[in-house]
This record gives sequence, C-alpha cells and structure tokens, in this order.
Amino acid sequence: MGEQLRVTPSTFSIAAADLQTGEFGVAVASKFLAVGAVVPWAQAGTGAIATQAWANLSYGPRGLVLLAEGRAASDVVRRLTEADGDREHRQLGVVDRHGRAAAWTGKECFHWAGHRSGNGYSCQGNILASEAVVMAMADHFERSSGPLPERLLQALEAGQSQGGDSRGQQSAALYVAKEKGSYGGYLDRYVDLRVDDDAAPIIELRKLLELHRLYFGTTPTGALTRAAGNVAREIQQLLQGLGYYSGEISGIYDPVTKAAFKQFCSIENFEERWREDDLVDREIIAFMRKRLTSKASP
Repeated sequence: MGEQLRVTPSTFSIAAADLQTGEFGVAVASKFLAVGAVVPWAQAGTGAIATQAWANLSYGPRGLVLLAEGRAASDVVRRLTEADGDREHRQLGVVDRHGRAAAWTGKECFHWAGHRSGNGYSCQGNILASEAVVMAMADHFERSSGPLPERLLQALEAGQSQGGDSRGQQSAALYVAKEKGSYGGYLDRYVDLRVDDDAAPIIELRKLLELHRLYFGTTPTGALTRAAGNVAREIQQLLQGLGYYSGEISGIYDPVTKAAFKQFCSIENFEERWREDDLVDREIIAFMRKRLTSKASP
C-alpha cells in the first residue's frame, strides 16, 4: 500500500495541554515495539499531536509547523488528512496552543476505533478492547488535577483498566514539552520516557516517571531542611558510610562536609536538586539512607 503504510502502531493515546504551565504532551500505549518513537509529538507554546493506526509520521513535524503558525487544531487535522490519499487508514489527535482539540479516525481503522475530544485534550485508539477504553481515558482526564505528566499517565492507566489494546501490551511512552523544561533548561523536552518492550509497559512507565521526579524534579519548599545540628550530623554519617567523607562527625555543615555532599549529589545525578546555601533536600537524605542500607546488605 505504499511507503507510508509500513508503520502500523495500533494503539490508544491522549494528547493534552496544561495552559497554566504551558505544557503540552502525549501519553501512548500499544502492542507495538517502541511506540514512543512513532506516535507522540509536542512543542512548548505550540501544541501536541498523536499520529497512529497506519501512522503517517510526517503528520508530527508538519502538524507542529501548522500549530506554530497559530492554526486551530481542527484546521490542522483537516490540512493533514485532506492531502493524504490513505487518510481512511489513519488516526490523529491534535491539541493547539489555546487548548482546542480535534481528532480524526479513518473509516478503515480496525475495530474498535474512535476518539473523544474535549477542552484541552483528545483521546483516540484503534484495535481496542472496546469504546470504554477511550471513554475511561477522557473521563479520568476531565476529573483529574495536578501536573500534566501525571494526569496523562493516569489517563493511560484508566484506558488499560478497560482492556486497552485488544492484542495485549508491549510498549508505552510519555512525552511532555515545556519551555526550558529539559535538564539544564536548554530545550523544551521536559519529560521524555519510553518503555519499548515489556509485558507491563504502563507499570514500568509509572516507575520511570517516579524516578524522573526524584532526579529532575524541583524541590518543593516544604521538602527543604536546614543542614545544622542533627541533620548535618546525619549527613556526615551517611556520607562517611558511603565513602564520601572522612572528617569529624561534628554536626556542622562546614565547607568540607558541603563539598562531600555536593560530590555525592553530582555523582548520583541530583544536580537539579543541589543548593549552594545551607538548605538541603529531604528526598536526597532519604535516598542516601536507602543507598547505605543496600550497601550494608549482604
């Protein structure tokens, strides 16, 4: 059927926006190898796109260009599909910069196939256990609150709870774009997580998101504590047990202790949570306790 039809990720996905934070993203799962390499497309301040079924991958970059021009989601869907002779085999969900959503499900997509769009989101799927998969995703997203990555993943979990892809599970992905959201703030690649081949990919994706929050999340003010007294003493003890500090257990967060703690944070990839003042992240201390316990275990 032509070069464009070689990739066929039959799947369920949600494309959505959080206009308050400026985040746009896609969560997707499928009985298809590495679905995250095909379906999700997003750009900060622009929008999000999910292209699937007999996926036309050009819908992603072309759609983002159209969205960047300020075009509405419905116009983007129309422009992408009307010029595609194989559009009846395609499925597409789009959310624009204003949170307007639109979708397309071609008549030749395998049953069950369909979509549901609402304010700030579009859910779509094909070869699903039933329509309940898409309905559960949409209903859950509409009722949920909190950070967009978690809401997207929860919607995916809701879809899987209704049977998901009728063929089974293999891969899942979560992609969220946010202005200066990447490590170091250089790109808009805020969350980019993939499980390419696993018997329970959505469960593994949940674990990856939790690790992402641990390593790259911003420390909430309530999670900070002053490195003094008993806190400084525990930090010194933990650092000593982990081989980073050999000085006195004084309970004073002196330059030597601080340098050792900074080295630990750098080696363990906690650069985003490191602080130059005398406040420290409780989650890092909890991580150190676990690391020392595991080190002591036979």
